[in-house]
Amino acid sequence: MLFMHEVHKVKGANEDEFEAAYRDGWMPTLAETDDARLLWYTNHAHGSGVSYNVVTVTVLRDARAWEQLVRRIYDGDLQDWMRQVDELRHEVTGKLQQPLVWSPLQDVDLASVPVDGAVHPPALYMEDTMWPYDGMLLDYIDACGTVYSKSLEREDPFITIEAASQPAFGSQLRGEVTLMQRINKVDQLAQLLANEMPPEHRGPGTWMLDALAVRDQWESKLLRTSTWSPWS
Repeated sequence: MLFMHEVHKVKGANEDEFEAAYRDGWMPTLAETDDARLLWYTNHAHGSGVSYNVVTVTVLRDARAWEQLVRRIYDGDLQDWMRQVDELRHEVTGKLQQPLVWSPLQDVDLASVPVDGAVHPPALYMEDTMWPYDGMLLDYIDACGTVYSKSLEREDPFITIEAASQPAFGSQLRGEVTLMQRINKVDQLAQLLANEMPPEHRGPGTWMLDALAVRDQWESKLLRTSTWSPWS
């Protein structure tokens, strides 16, 4: 399976209209075939990033499904929808991703993904994007899977990796890894933001220090799902 990750710079005055276009247009229209589904519709949590930034993740059954979606957008039933949505945003940046070999999310039962827009409490995610040193992409992927992800396998964890991915070959910058991590304890997030990392969490033998051997550049985004997002 492939995942289409998009960052939308929405026009502030059209924020609600843009969201409605995805809820009432993109989500149900994709559900008319067995090729794709919208998984996440998220906003940057207030005070954590650029204004009116929306991040969406759409799952595609395979490369053929991606091709079919492109055709629907270019000269099919989604052409008018895309034209209207482009009027509601300044720009959009997308990348086609594939799951890492150890990602918890490998396959999606498309038929089970909600498409009715049912309302539910929002969830908070930390999306981390890392850029390993040149020539060390595979080393980082291995270390992240065998060390970092294993360190989160505990009872009642603060954060849980829901998906781990990299750009599909030939579609984007190769040396990049993205983790979609659900925050289970918001109170601990507040402590993390308000305090310096304790020395015992960044000394020898810790992920914070040892991972510097393979990367030292990453970006974290706090994303809040909409109350109707298929996945929360």
